[in-house]
Amino acid sequence: MIEVQGQSAFVQANGLRHHVLRYGHADRPILILPGITSPAATADFIAAKLAHQYRVYVPDLRGRGRSEVGAPGGYTLDNYTADVAGLVETLGLDRPTILGHSMGARIAAAYCTSTRHARGPVVLVDPPLSGPGRGPYPTSLDSFMTQLSEARRGTTPEEVRRFYPKWPDREIAIRIEALASCDEVAIRESHRGLEQEDFFPYWAQLDPPAVLVRGEDSPVVTEEGVAQLSGTNPRIPIVTVPQAGHMVAWDNFDGFITVLAQFLYDADLS
Repeated sequence: MIEVQGQSAFVQANGLRHHVLRYGHADRPILILPGITSPAATADFIAAKLAHQYRVYVPDLRGRGRSEVGAPGGYTLDNYTADVAGLVETLGLDRPTILGHSMGARIAAAYCTSTRHARGPVVLVDPPLSGPGRGPYPTSLDSFMTQLSEARRGTTPEEVRRFYPKWPDREIAIRIEALASCDEVAIRESHRGLEQEDFFPYWAQLDPPAVLVRGEDSPVVTEEGVAQLSGTNPRIPIVTVPQAGHMVAWDNFDGFITVLAQFLYDADLS
């Protein structure tokens, strides 16, 4: 079993028991929101890097890891946003930086444009642009179900690398262990949300300090998508990490951290 560096805690938020990994003891808080099939442990390498300068929290989103599952129909953006609001309040986070990847980036945008709480900087990493009239999400539900089935029956690094060829061995091993904890209903309903809920109204309302980070080879935020994003909200910069696909930090960790560190440094000065 791969040991993560974060300390486990359980908190009540929005009517559910949530498992959260905590890192570091600095004053400035960062809340990391993972993607559709990424329990908190999968972001361990990111959180551990940031913990030198920040106090980092990574929750298992509802229906993943050791957090409780939601009721059927309970995996909409509104549900996830309410979870984040509850976590911020319960954990006592003051103007936290919100860093979301993939579905987590959608949740971050929805939270930051709807919350009454004061917020800090926002980092949206390769948010799905799919939605009504915009085409399907590039990874099919069948692909996610195949990965979940393989994880539950006992998969191998070679099988996982079919989907994630650039990942380091440790991150492959963590995914093998963590993916099986994802609830099937959570994945099915969340995937439906990626195709039926529109990200762009939240994006249009987002104010600085914020940044959208994408992978150069991402099928999720393409060059065409960048043009649509810039036209909808020119206030928010879009930065491309080279030699990376949708799983930006996993594909090119050094490139991702360079972009993230520069944004956070600039945000601290503003």
